[in-house]
Amino acid sequence: MAWDAVVIGGGVMGCAVAHRLARRGLRRVAVLERSIPGAEASSAAGGILGAQAESAAGGAFLDLALKSRAAWPAYAEELHAATGVDIQYWPCGLLQLALDAQQARQLEQALAWQRASGLRAQALSGAEVRALEPAVTDSVRAGLLLPDDGQVEPRALMRALQLAAAAAGVEFRTGYVKRVVQSGGRARGVELDSELMEAGAVVLAAGSWSGLVDGCALPARAVRPVRGQMVQLETRPPIARHVLLLGHGYVIVRRDGRVLCGSTMEQVGFQKEVTAGGLRSILDLALAIVPALADAPVSGFWSNFRPYTEDQLPVLGGTPVEGLFLATGHFRNGILLAPITAEIVADCIVDGRARLDLTPFRVERFGA
Repeated sequence: MAWDAVVIGGGVMGCAVAHRLARRGLRRVAVLERSIPGAEASSAAGGILGAQAESAAGGAFLDLALKSRAAWPAYAEELHAATGVDIQYWPCGLLQLALDAQQARQLEQALAWQRASGLRAQALSGAEVRALEPAVTDSVRAGLLLPDDGQVEPRALMRALQLAAAAAGVEFRTGYVKRVVQSGGRARGVELDSELMEAGAVVLAAGSWSGLVDGCALPARAVRPVRGQMVQLETRPPIARHVLLLGHGYVIVRRDGRVLCGSTMEQVGFQKEVTAGGLRSILDLALAIVPALADAPVSGFWSNFRPYTEDQLPVLGGTPVEGLFLATGHFRNGILLAPITAEIVADCIVDGRARLDLTPFRVERFGA
């Protein structure tokens, strides 16, 4: 018997899509994962919901990110009601910092376009930053407070998504996907090592590995891995109340006092090693933001791969192959964009059309 939908990839994106498809009425939905669901980038992420912080200006990405951020309060409640798992959704706000004149000018530019877009953002002097977050370095010159951004705990989110999907009837299978089977211009299912799973719809949500799946409709290197290393420290009590950002680096403080410091962005293929240079760059930046972290114990470090696209936009929706759908290429924002991505893919499969204009995110933008 054919499946209604088969989802390739058991990370946040794959589980979110499968859960939403099952909740929208598809009876036979399967998630295919080569190892443990969420074992790759999803569980190694920082969990920042930085719709404003991650946007360089108004446009398609900002619109998508804002819609997804707005969905997070209800999404967190939905997952908690289904599973009892607290994913630690926290609209704590983000504080972008400037330690020199150039960084201060960049914050001024960010403030201008965000206010022009009708978003909440507040410029702070160095003294105001220190009053808000006393642990921040005395060298801070300026800050930009984004009170509507926030965070979740990715590992708790993965547990909740997997449990919620299973409770909704989704079946999880472990196996190596050899290819998407096509005939007559349509996806017919997925070939594994030992079987062919026929399906009415195939969803590719394999993150950095998406382009390695034969028949995936992605041009070579359209989605490729960027390694990100991270370090976890311990503080008691929590050393800050906001997510602190400096350039592309960050210090994320959890309510229980854990501090996640990150992250590198390295195009090294699928080399997953944690390196001395990577750890040094992360800790140098973290200590530049919060000098008192020098005394914090290190409780962990890891690395994983973000699915990168050249324009840094995700790849969403249908493809020229009928029945084949994409949910990949989310780069630094997979956690943030999970709710909206799940809705978009469900719309495409269940309703036959998306509620949003997907033109900027379609695979055809890469060419043949």
